[in-house]
Amino acid sequence: MSSTTNPSTHHTSTIGAIGAPSRRNTELALLVFAVVIPVFAYVNVGLAVNDQVPSGLLGYGLGLGLLAAVGHLVVRKFAPYADPLLLPVATLLNGLGLVLIWRLDQSPRLQQRAESLFGSFSPDAPKQLLYSALGIALFVAVVMLLKDHRILQRYTYISMVAAIVLLLLPLVPGLGANVNGAKIWISIGGFSIQPGEFAKIIIAVFFSGYLMVKRDALALASRRFMGLYLPRGRDLGPILTLWAVSLLILIFENDLGTSLLFFGMFVIMLYVATERTSWIVIGLLMSAGGAVVVSTFASQVKVRVTAWLDPFGCYETSGACEQIGQSIMSFGSGGVLGTGLGQGNSDLIGFAANSDFIFATVGEELGLAGVMAFLLLYALIIERGIRTALAARDPFGKLFATGLSGAFALQIFVVAGGVMGLIPLTGMTMPFLASGGSSVIANWALVGILLRISDTARRPAPAPASNPDAEMTQVVRP
Repeated sequence: MSSTTNPSTHHTSTIGAIGAPSRRNTELALLVFAVVIPVFAYVNVGLAVNDQVPSGLLGYGLGLGLLAAVGHLVVRKFAPYADPLLLPVATLLNGLGLVLIWRLDQSPRLQQRAESLFGSFSPDAPKQLLYSALGIALFVAVVMLLKDHRILQRYTYISMVAAIVLLLLPLVPGLGANVNGAKIWISIGGFSIQPGEFAKIIIAVFFSGYLMVKRDALALASRRFMGLYLPRGRDLGPILTLWAVSLLILIFENDLGTSLLFFGMFVIMLYVATERTSWIVIGLLMSAGGAVVVSTFASQVKVRVTAWLDPFGCYETSGACEQIGQSIMSFGSGGVLGTGLGQGNSDLIGFAANSDFIFATVGEELGLAGVMAFLLLYALIIERGIRTALAARDPFGKLFATGLSGAFALQIFVVAGGVMGLIPLTGMTMPFLASGGSSVIANWALVGILLRISDTARRPAPAPASNPDAEMTQVVRP
């Protein structure tokens, strides 16, 4: 007779004690590169434009480094198992966006145009740095205060009401502001805010909570037609409602981008929740039909469709055609490697070069290589968001991470596609890159939520309490 101690308990407790690696040191190393690369680009622009190193180099480098350090320390303390790539990639995009905005601020053409129209010129780069600091502050608040993302599920229908209120605010007389034909801004105390940027996060909470409860009913099919499983008539209610809401936004606010974003995000989450391809087909058909109908009534949308179809046909008579025409020529003159930072002429597009068309500056001054590099950085954020959704242990977290990643991907597509002439212009801003306080603040909050979900998903389960009786179990062998 021999006695041995059961090794299974020791094995389990050892795994629980070791757990998954936190990868915070990897994040710190990547953040160093995420700060150094924009600083190098800042020096490059200064030498190209003014033949000297920019006088604000130290302040810019310290400011961006401080923001990155604060974000890293908060993640290390409150979300140690979060994804290590999201924060560095967002910091790199934000830093390069500041450089591109500062480069356009140095343009004599834009300065003279601002002085002739407004009597003075106000650079956008300092304001964008302030907005970036506010974005990091909101990021810190999300990581610190949102202990568990599943708490948001309690506010499913409250979030729906809040999102609708945010979307309707630009239509309130005296509060809404009409910018370039689109009523998507509100003005408060001299500051302009785009509430739709925050509504995309809030409405993702509603979609996640709603679809988690209704996904079984929505997955049922009443009949099969041409290889597609068609849903029951009463289950078409949610998608018909969202379709109508997106059309109303498109009609009354002349906002093609937001309507595409919300409807597309809902269809993506609906497909993920039900695994029915029919929802994708139905969503595409309804969005195409709605766009065709609205383009015949909404004047601003009709102008943008005309500029998309033939920008050089109305180049001399339409501002929209002139902008998209200049943008296409910017991409064309950039070639493969670009003209070099600070040595392009994308400022000919006008004030929109800082916001809608800032990607044209990338195409001209960094070329096809730079465009692909930026798109790969955006793709990294989307991929890490989808990976977080796959790793999430609860259905609400899976749908929430998918919705946020899908909304981010759709925004990249509609902005880059519009600037390149692939689809009509939407008026949305390129995340982290373009000038705009609402966009950069909201997208930092989006990154913070994804980090919180990934921390919950990757955090190892607590080790089970050891059983003293199991430790002393005698195993009798013949």
